[in-house]
Amino acid sequence: MAISSIQFLHSLRPFNASFTTTTTASSLKNSRTPRVSLGFRSSVDFNLCSLSSGFFVSSSAPSRAWALARDKGERTEDYPPVTDSVDDDQVVSTPQKLQERDFTDTPYVPIYVMLPLGVVSMNCELVDPEGLMDQLRILKSVNVDGVMVDCWWGIVEANAPQVYNWSGYRRLFQIVRDLKLKLQVVMSFHECGGNVGDDVHIPLPHWVTEIGQSNPDIYFTDRDGRRNSDCLSWGIDKERVLKGRTAVEVYFDYMRSFRVEFDEFFEDKIISEIEVGLGPCGELRYPSYPAKHDWKYPGIGEFQCYDKYLMKSLTKAAEARGHLNWARGPDNAGSYNSTPHETGFFCDGGEYDSYYGKFFLNWYSQVLVDHGDRVLALANLAFEGTCIASKLSGIHWWYKTASHAAELTAGFYNPANRDGYAPIAAMLKKHGAALNFTCVELRTLDQHEDFPEALADPEGLVWQVLNAAWDVCIPVASENALPCYDREGYNKILENAKPLNDPDGRHLSAFTYLRLSPVLMESHNFMEFERFVKRMHGEAVSDLQANSNKKQTELQGIDDQVAA
Repeated sequence: MAISSIQFLHSLRPFNASFTTTTTASSLKNSRTPRVSLGFRSSVDFNLCSLSSGFFVSSSAPSRAWALARDKGERTEDYPPVTDSVDDDQVVSTPQKLQERDFTDTPYVPIYVMLPLGVVSMNCELVDPEGLMDQLRILKSVNVDGVMVDCWWGIVEANAPQVYNWSGYRRLFQIVRDLKLKLQVVMSFHECGGNVGDDVHIPLPHWVTEIGQSNPDIYFTDRDGRRNSDCLSWGIDKERVLKGRTAVEVYFDYMRSFRVEFDEFFEDKIISEIEVGLGPCGELRYPSYPAKHDWKYPGIGEFQCYDKYLMKSLTKAAEARGHLNWARGPDNAGSYNSTPHETGFFCDGGEYDSYYGKFFLNWYSQVLVDHGDRVLALANLAFEGTCIASKLSGIHWWYKTASHAAELTAGFYNPANRDGYAPIAAMLKKHGAALNFTCVELRTLDQHEDFPEALADPEGLVWQVLNAAWDVCIPVASENALPCYDREGYNKILENAKPLNDPDGRHLSAFTYLRLSPVLMESHNFMEFERFVKRMHGEAVSDLQANSNKKQTELQGIDDQVAA
C-alpha cells in the first residue's frame, strides 16, 4: 500500500532503525523519563500487574502505557520517576546485552510482505515479472505466508467510468498462486505520491479529476479553501456527482468488478483478505496533516470539512440541535503547524470542551464513522465470505495533552476524558472487519528524545486502540511504519504482536512487513528477517542464525545484483 501517514511523519525525524525492546544504558542516561512498553524485559525490574480491562502493564515502569481509567473517565498524564539509579561511568563503558523473549510455541502470526508501490505500471502491466518471481521465491523459502498489493483505482478505472483494466494484476496474482503464497489486496481509492517514500505517482482516475476541475468540492477542503485531491470528500458519499453515481456506488462497482474478475482466486482461498481504503493513504481519517499544504511534524493539523457537501451536513446537524449558529467550523483552531496551547480551541480548558465544541467534534467524528459504515457494508456485499479490514492511522503526537488536538483534526474524538476509538471498533465489529493499526513498533522514549515538545505517546495510543478492538473481539493486524532490518526492531514488533502474560492469549492476527526491496534482500538483512519470521510463527531459533549454504548462495546473488 502507499506510504502511510506515520511513515511520512517519521521520515522527517532523524532515522533510527533500532526500535529497541530494552531500556538501554544510553537511553537511561539521555532521558530522565524513559518509557518501556507492555511485556518488555530490561535492566529495570518490571512487575506485571493486572488491570480491570484485562491488560497487563508494568507497575514499576516509568511509563504511561495507554491507561484509560474508564470507570473514572480519567487518563494518567504524568510519567512516574525512574526507580533504578545508573552510574554515568557505567553507562558509558558497559554495553548492555540484548535480552530476548523466547517465542517458541507461541501463537502463529502470519507474515505478509508489501510489494513495491510501482509493481504494476500506469498501463496496468506487471513490471519486471521475472525479477519479482525470483524475489518471491526467496520469500517463500523462509515460509513467508503471502504478500500485500495495492489495486489502484487510478490505474484500473483510469480513463472512463466502469471501464476496468485488471490485466497486470491478473499476471501478478498468477505468479503468487503458482508459488503457493497468499494475497492481501488493498482497494486503494486514494492518490499515491507526494509523501516521502512514494517513488511513483498514481493520481485518482482521469475522469474523476476532470470532474474536480469544474466541481472542486468533491475534495476535502480546509478553512482557507485549499483542496486536497488525495481522495474524495466523504460529503459526496451519497451525492450523484460522479457521472450519475455517488462515491459509495463508485467504490462498490469497483469492488464488485474485482470480485468477479478474480473469482477463481477467491474460490481457491489465494486471496485471504481485502483491505478497504477509506481515506488518505488508505486510512480511515481526514487528510488533516497534508505535506502539500506545508504541514510539518508535530503540527496539530486542520479540520477538513469546508467543502459544500460537508458544510451542508453540518448545517443540517446544527438545525436539528436547535442552534443554527453552530453551523460553522471553529474559528480559533489555529493552522496546520500550530501547537495546542497556541489556540483557543485546543488549549487546556479550550473551546473543544464547550457545548459548541462537543457538538462540532461529535458531528465531525461521526461523519468518519458513518463513512466507514457505508463503505464496509458494501464491501461485505461484494466480498461475502472473505475477510475484510480497515486501516487506522496512529496519530500519537499531542497524545499527552488534554485535548489530543492532532487526533481531533484527523477525526478521532479522543480527548483525555473520552474513548474516541470505541465507536470505530464497534463499527468494525458490526461488519466483521479486522483493524489494521500502523504504529505498533514506535517507542515513546524515541519521541521524547527527538521531539520532546510533541508530547507524543505512541505506546499509550497503541494499547488504547488495541484494547478498544480486543474489547469487542475483532482481529487486530499491524504493519511497521518505518523500514526495519535489525534485531532490536524486530523484537519490538514481536513484543507487541504477542503481549507477555496476557490472560486471554490475545495476539495480532497478522503482520505485514514494509516492504519488499533490494535492501531487505541483502544477505545479512534477510537472515535477520528470516529469524523474525520464525519467531512470529512460534518456531525455535538458534542464536547462531545458521542458514543453509544454498540460501547463502541465493542471497549472495541478490547482493551482487544490488552492487551492480
